[in-house]
Amino acid sequence: MMMYMRMPYGRWMMRRWLDRALNEEWPEESPTVWVPVDVRADDNGYEITALLPGVKAEDIQIQIQDNTVTLQGELKTEADEKATYILRERPQGRFMRVIHLPDELDAASAEASLKDGVLTLRVPKAAAARPRTIKVVSR
Repeated sequence: MMMYMRMPYGRWMMRRWLDRALNEEWPEESPTVWVPVDVRADDNGYEITALLPGVKAEDIQIQIQDNTVTLQGELKTEADEKATYILRERPQGRFMRVIHLPDELDAASAEASLKDGVLTLRVPKAAAARPRTIKVVSR
């Protein structure tokens, strides 16, 4: 008897690893700001929460296609070009996160809000990906 190891998120993990590897390969083209995200799932869809302190809503673009969500934008900080900085740690520049989810998404019903530097994106699953309850009829 053959045994198989099942990894339901194997393809997703491989894409994530590949995205990271490719971004590190060409650092001059990669985004300069890392955006941490949390992704929560339920039967109806996904909620993505991203920390974006200092980013304005008009500087954020969200694209949803098939099962992929792309967050991108720019964190702009005011810098005095004439000043001599002893220490400058605040991040600035472009950011991009590509999040591959296991189910098809309903982009038309997605909603996003930005409050206190936290972006909350709610994306429902496509109707075909949602679980259905089938009533059993006694005969």
